[in-house]
Amino acid sequence: MIKYLLRKEFKQILRNGFLPKMIFIFPLNVLLIFPWAASYEIKNLNLSVIDNDHSTYSQQLTQKIISSNYFKLTDVSPNYSQALKSIEKGESDIILEIPPHFEKDIVNRQGGKVMISANAVNGMKGSIGITYLSSIIGDYNGQVIQELMPTNAGTNSTPTIQLDAQYRFNPHLNYRVFMVPALMVMILTLLCGFLPAVSIVTEKERGTMEQINVSPVSKSMFILAKLIPFWIIGFIVISIGFLVAWAVYGLIPAGYFASIYLFAAIYILAISGLGLVVSNYAATLQQAMFIIFFFMMLFIMLSGLYTPIDSMPEWAKWIAAFNPLKHFMIVMRSIYLKGSNPLQLMNQLLALVGFAIFFNTWAVLSYHKKN
Repeated sequence: MIKYLLRKEFKQILRNGFLPKMIFIFPLNVLLIFPWAASYEIKNLNLSVIDNDHSTYSQQLTQKIISSNYFKLTDVSPNYSQALKSIEKGESDIILEIPPHFEKDIVNRQGGKVMISANAVNGMKGSIGITYLSSIIGDYNGQVIQELMPTNAGTNSTPTIQLDAQYRFNPHLNYRVFMVPALMVMILTLLCGFLPAVSIVTEKERGTMEQINVSPVSKSMFILAKLIPFWIIGFIVISIGFLVAWAVYGLIPAGYFASIYLFAAIYILAISGLGLVVSNYAATLQQAMFIIFFFMMLFIMLSGLYTPIDSMPEWAKWIAAFNPLKHFMIVMRSIYLKGSNPLQLMNQLLALVGFAIFFNTWAVLSYHKKN
């Protein structure tokens, strides 16, 4: 019996000319566009400089900032009020004010102070811009100290601390390395959540559910026949994601593909089961789309895709604990970046198994053969 039900499901999927195309085109578009657009890396910040010293050091500092490729010199103002107007007009993002006697104070070991003002309408952009600028000024400060301080200064030399910083798992701080595995999870969630959500309700609207209702097919058999095609589609989608991540971004998992497929198999069952639950309760296609869209938005916002879970308030952390997307997001990033194995991700494995059992049991119980 299951063989005939599966044949019916695959025929319905292939008969829909749009669906097979979306299975391939949607992952490609998301993985080729989003990692470049959805980035916390800030570049081309518009810089307004107020140079009240016009010395060699002030010019060197300005040139070092511009050559970093993070800042673009858009305004050289004679005073702060005029520079502030450039921010108000949206022409500048950050103001750098170099005081008079800047070079003289540095040479005399009195310390040259500079002032930074940032447009904080976009708080993240402003704070990151100040961080970048402070880092560049700090580098230049160290460079000047080395120039002014002779290597044989002996006991008169200022002691320095040598800092050897290492960035583990993402040494170049490449944001795409962090985002691509997460986007693969998002793609899998959207496709394997939306498609099952419209599956049963579409048959209700077409009237084909009446034939199933009068057949001897059990409820569990019917739900299983609905799940298996989307389970296979999920494997195809994540495999496409692996190929794009390798071919375009040069990313391959630090762990094993088998580990990802194991977790993906359970996750697809869980999220597809949720879609079938929605489809069972929805009376129309429009209802199903609205309900599953609500859950998908909630899952994505509380998954750690863009903001860390640890930075959320306590109530949001509690909600996120019941979010299957959050657990699979941790799995993908851990295996891709750190090379984690299933034993190290046992909490996530048990959580996903629990979600899969819960949602699919609910799907079977909520399906009624009589309209």
